[in-house]
Amino acid sequence: MPAVRYGREFIEVTFDHDGLRLPLSKEEGVQLIGGKAYLPKESFVLAEFFDRYVKMAFIDYSAIKDCTDRKEKEDNRPPLPEGYMEKLQQVRYSKHTERVYTSYFRDFQEHFRDRDVKTITSDEINSYLLHLIHEKDISSCQQNQRINAIKFYYEKVLDQERRCYKVNRAKREKTLPDVLSKEEIKRILDVAAKDLRFFCIFSILYSAGLRISELLELKPGDINESRNLIRVRQGKGKKDRYTLLSRPLMKKLVEYNRLYKPKVWLFEHRPGEPFTESIVSKRLKAAAREAGITKRIYPHLLRHTFATHLLEQGTDIKIVKELMGHKNIKTTEVYVHIADTYKSRIKSPLDDLLMEDDEV
Repeated sequence: MPAVRYGREFIEVTFDHDGLRLPLSKEEGVQLIGGKAYLPKESFVLAEFFDRYVKMAFIDYSAIKDCTDRKEKEDNRPPLPEGYMEKLQQVRYSKHTERVYTSYFRDFQEHFRDRDVKTITSDEINSYLLHLIHEKDISSCQQNQRINAIKFYYEKVLDQERRCYKVNRAKREKTLPDVLSKEEIKRILDVAAKDLRFFCIFSILYSAGLRISELLELKPGDINESRNLIRVRQGKGKKDRYTLLSRPLMKKLVEYNRLYKPKVWLFEHRPGEPFTESIVSKRLKAAAREAGITKRIYPHLLRHTFATHLLEQGTDIKIVKELMGHKNIKTTEVYVHIADTYKSRIKSPLDDLLMEDDEV
């Protein structure tokens, strides 16, 4: 959030994880005081800050987003060209993709402010991308998103031929997701039990393997009690699917419905208004902290844990793929690498050698 110290404007960043102190201390012009970091507002760029820390922590930037000064700064960028937003909506990209594409394309327009974007050449676009890589140190993920935002305009909006860029698309870093143990899940749920709403929310995230956006869009009618299934409507890739509904959890959901009587959404913060990702994430982190869990906790971690635990208990990987809503089984296969059961079945070549020594 914006803050003023000694007559100078800063962005105040509050953090509760000591692992963030070192990287934050390296930010230019930072002032660290207790669990807060103050970053000079004049050089603060939210997109770049988000890109640097998104893998380290959940970032709630709502206070900045609501800041009038920031809105005015965004408004200084050229407006989107005619047809850009309309085309995004026609092809029915997600709201998240809309936000990313429009923001990155407006950055592109700002860079070429004095030019008609229709006349910008591929070589100039290559130079712009190299500028972002070398000067802004953007991640591989952001590089690819910015390329896609630019290609969308020329190829989809203007209906030009596909453009090839000399800048190689960056390969995304291959990292394995962390997972929680069943004992850690139980500790979180034990803490959450004092609030039935969040007990049910966390339980469904874990037991059904839902994305946070999918959970927040559930409606009371999506719970199929007779078949012990949950219907996910228009998940990632605009696909419907069914996933698991825990039988013991169904009893809790019946109690939840009786107490809170949701009308539109299954989990409502206020009548007719669903919970936000920010609220769910904060409550999950608080529950984990109270349970003594020091790992980085975020809602999607429960989805990773769901898939891993299914594989560990012997569920066929093709079934896991369908429950997760993955388009390609290679996406599901990443969980094989972290499933303890799969590793424990593999015999080390050293085992035979040591067994021979024991027998002598």
